[in-house]
Amino acid sequence: MDMARKPAPPKPTPAELDLLRVLWPLGAATAKQVHEVAQRDRPELAYATVLRLLQIMHGKGLLVRDESERSHVYAPAHAQESLRTSLLKDLIHKAYSGSGKELVMAALRGHVSQEEKDEIRRLLQEDGE
Repeated sequence: MDMARKPAPPKPTPAELDLLRVLWPLGAATAKQVHEVAQRDRPELAYATVLRLLQIMHGKGLLVRDESERSHVYAPAHAQESLRTSLLKDLIHKAYSGSGKELVMAALRGHVSQEEKDEIRRLLQEDGE
C-alpha cells in the first residue's frame, strides 16, 4: 500500500525566513512579540511590515494563526528541521544537479573550522556503523 507523501513546505523568502527564525524558539507569538524580538537585529523594522509578512506567511501556509483572541497568535506550520530539509533538497537539485556530494564538497571548501570537520568525520563514522 502506497503512503501519500507529505507535500513539501512552501519556500519562504529571506524576510519570511528571518521571522520564522524568531518564531521557532518562541513557538507561538503575537505580531507585537515577533516585532519586538525581530527589532533586536533590525531596529528599522516597522511593526506594520512584520504584521503584513505574518499575514502573507499565513496565506502561504508557512504559519498557523489562532484567531480566538483579539491579538492573533502566529506559530510555524512546519518544524524547523522539516523546512531546512526541504530547502536543502531544493538547493541540491537546483545548484548541484542533485548531487549531495557536490554540495558537501563545496561547503567543505568554504569556511569550515577544524572542530566542524572533526564533528563531520564523527557523524560519518557513526552513520557507517
